[in-house]
Amino acid sequence: MSASGNASENASQHKDPQRPRVVAGVSMRDLLAAGAAANMISTPPRAPEAGQPVDRRREAA
Repeated sequence: MSASGNASENASQHKDPQRPRVVAGVSMRDLLAAGAAANMISTPPRAPEAGQPVDRRREAA
């Protein structure tokens, strides 16, 4: 067997099992809130239901 094949075989045998990585300083609550905010921002507004008046004016930010 070649030296390069042997090296990759040894690397796969001695690999530690994957562990979940913890990001220090970010709470799960903050991560969930960021995900919810991203979801709200990326979701387009719903179309108005039939029969409802459409307000064409936009409010200032």
